Amino acid sequence: MFRHDKNLLHPVKVDRPNPTYAAMLQEQFGGANGELKAALQYIGQSFRVKDPAIKDLFLDIGAEEMSHMEMVGTMINMLNGHDVADNDVQSGSMEPQVLGGLNPQLENASGYPWTATYVTVTGDLAADLLSNIAAEQRAKVVYEYLYRQINDKGVRETIDFLLNREEAHNALFREALNKIQGSGSLKDFGVTPDSKLYFNLSTPGRHFSNPQANPPQFVPPSNH
Repeated sequence: MFRHDKNLLHPVKVDRPNPTYAAMLQEQFGGANGELKAALQYIGQSFRVKDPAIKDLFLDIGAEEMSHMEMVGTMINMLNGHDVADNDVQSGSMEPQVLGGLNPQLENASGYPWTATYVTVTGDLAADLLSNIAAEQRAKVVYEYLYRQINDKGVRETIDFLLNREEAHNALFREALNKIQGSGSLKDFGVTPDSKLYFNLSTPGRHFSNPQANPPQFVPPSNH
């Protein structure tokens, strides 16, 4: 069961309306690496997870991603301002201006509708965790691009918070992956001679040795 808390997870402020940037921010609302994708991916994956702690992790992070979507939608709404003015949007999606009455749309920055093909669910915990780690990393990259392209202090403060939360999710998924080493698709990782081969198909030179084919490990950074 989900409950809606009327308070945002983190305050959202903008210095001034900016419809063009609102169109860019749509990428994290309804894009391939956005908050809706993350929420539905993690919640969708949770149904086959038998480990209670990891199941809770998927559901908790999925629920938080919905709160991130609420924050991004609120920020887009503020940036769109109060008056429909499609001439103020210099690039990106026009739909909120000409179709949605300034309401954030379930689409990316180019106006393409959100699609369930963005979501990866395999039923294999290792594969799903690796997908989630990659999803968090990609979302972080998009937020970093968005952060660099605006000087609005309020927007930057909100994006900074979201960036740090993506990093927290990334670390949690990495811890979970370390926990399940030797299970699922990791069980028979690198056991045949074929897993030790490297095909040198580049000319000239060779830059990589034979692979060790070890399961992925995400060791926490040293305190030194």
